[in-house]
Amino acid sequence: MSLGTNLATRPFYNERTVRILLAVSALILLGLSAYTVTKLAALTRRDRALGAQMTAAEEKTRELKRDVARLRSGIDAKHVSDISAATHEANLAIDQRTFSWTELFNRLEAALPANVRLSAVRPVVDEQGRLTVKLTVLGRDVESVDHYLDALEKTGAFHDLLSRKEREDNKEGLIEANVEGRYAPQAAVVPAGAAR
Repeated sequence: MSLGTNLATRPFYNERTVRILLAVSALILLGLSAYTVTKLAALTRRDRALGAQMTAAEEKTRELKRDVARLRSGIDAKHVSDISAATHEANLAIDQRTFSWTELFNRLEAALPANVRLSAVRPVVDEQGRLTVKLTVLGRDVESVDHYLDALEKTGAFHDLLSRKEREDNKEGLIEANVEGRYAPQAAVVPAGAAR
């Protein structure tokens, strides 16, 4: 028995549907290709623009580095040191000019008991700009001098008052104390009802 095959017949009877599907697929593929090419062109333009910006930024950086090197080479360290020293000296002079002798003597006098005298007052500004006061205090005894120093510290304007040297003055029989401490008038406490 033999099977007969008819080679004259076509295997697909619906060619039109297949052609429509192939055409639609080709259109979709063509659309995707066009979108990809458009995106690729946009990204290429953006990449070129960013590359140009990066090149300009690198050139600007090199230029600024050259300017910094030129400026640094033009700065004289000795000159900067001299200016710094002159500034410090000017600030000390300003601090001394704004120092109020009247305020200092008023504070010293307000705390002064009847049995104590001042024979010398010398304010000194140190390297950090702090004001130190050196006093020579004469009193009948050590307790009177200590009482005076305590009264000064209670004002809040005097701190760390210490007697550096004490000796008896043979002429009058008084105790002479060389006192040193910090003076900060802005830290003082103004008593209630005190006149300004």
